[in-house]
Amino acid sequence: MRALYDSKSKLDDRGIKNLLSEKTKLETWLKVEQALALSQAEEGYIPKEAAENIAAVKLEDLDLEEMERIKAKVGHGFVPFVKVLVKACEGEGKRYIHYGVTTQNIQQTSQLYQAMKIHGIIKGFLGDILHNLSCLAETYADAVMPGRTHGKHAIPITYGYKVSVWISELLQASQRLEECEKRVFVVMMGGAVGGFNATGETGMRVQERVAKRLGMGAMDVPSRNMSQMKVEYMMNLCLLCNSLHKMAEEVYYTGVEEFGEVSESFTPGTIGSSTMPQKINPKLAKGIIANSQKLYSLPGIGLYSAVRMFEGDSSSYMLFDGLIEEALELTCEVLIRGEELTRTLHVNRDRLRRNAGINKGLDNSEYVMMRVAEKLGKDKAHELLYDKAMKTELEGKDYYTVLVEDETISSMFSPEELKEMIDPASYTGMCEQIARNMAKKAEQESRKLKECSGEGEQK
Repeated sequence: MRALYDSKSKLDDRGIKNLLSEKTKLETWLKVEQALALSQAEEGYIPKEAAENIAAVKLEDLDLEEMERIKAKVGHGFVPFVKVLVKACEGEGKRYIHYGVTTQNIQQTSQLYQAMKIHGIIKGFLGDILHNLSCLAETYADAVMPGRTHGKHAIPITYGYKVSVWISELLQASQRLEECEKRVFVVMMGGAVGGFNATGETGMRVQERVAKRLGMGAMDVPSRNMSQMKVEYMMNLCLLCNSLHKMAEEVYYTGVEEFGEVSESFTPGTIGSSTMPQKINPKLAKGIIANSQKLYSLPGIGLYSAVRMFEGDSSSYMLFDGLIEEALELTCEVLIRGEELTRTLHVNRDRLRRNAGINKGLDNSEYVMMRVAEKLGKDKAHELLYDKAMKTELEGKDYYTVLVEDETISSMFSPEELKEMIDPASYTGMCEQIARNMAKKAEQESRKLKECSGEGEQK
């Protein structure tokens, strides 16, 4: 029986789409310009009164309609914003807006600031997913099922062990996300070519102050030509989603009727097909698969663009603006479905156990071979058990009967011992213990991620 979830349940992006909105982009541009002015005043580069004037401007003070009119006239994406900011500013501030910096300094810093806020939400999602998987790994640590390699039965595992694989990869993804923060979320205030030509040594100190104000790092070389940290971040998002994609593929295929091992929860009344009344499709898994596949294409485009020559080229950084935004949007779509799927997934213990036994013990051939090897040696044991396995496969005989009828094997083990040896539950190795260990690690990481995810909440 499939589990149900509340029909009012919605996929919640937790504010990511709002952080990617045009309004938030403009708010962030303003925030960065204000951080720049205040930092410059602290270094004595501009008057304190001017910085206070700039800091007092609110988004609602800006004439956004005028900004659009100027944009249509000048064909520049950022200059119109500066123009209306100057108009909205009072006093000395008008003279010192956007002082000593260039467009990309503000735009790139702003986008990475927005990405940093979304990054916090991503970590919160990942924390919840790890908690959900921890519960699954613990609950189904001993749920026997077929292990499969090359699309065929191998030897038995447990479902908790399968979940532990996903956990292990997601823990690595969490480490990568944390380790890249110091390289990715950085401020760039070096001016037109990144050499602080207009501001000198003071500009370097200002950049450090801006970074501190925004809770970010500062670029050692604030060159507009550098984009590898953006490619790195997109690749880390790809690897995060790749683990969820793997999980979704498993859910998608082992949920078909021939397997019947798992199923997505569903809301009563949901329609899977306009023509087939019985259809209940794996919508969460499909969404994870589709969005992940599109995400994978983005770092490759970034790599080609990151090598553009000279000290700056809008064909590169304007492209990256779109790539980063799309990568975050796609990751959001994967995460909201991944959290829902891991929280509501129904696992069919009985079907797992039944599928583990469809070969009537043949999956335990390695176990029997290793027991025989204790007396005959590995090579001879392999030859003997290969012969018995092929007889079972090719002649359609029952594996237990084939083993009992062999004089060599029957002289070593009683019928009862052979029955125990070919029971899938008797040969799952350390799967249960691995599952329980990884469940604990997942829960520990989940708590850690949830503690820091508040940094990404939209205030």
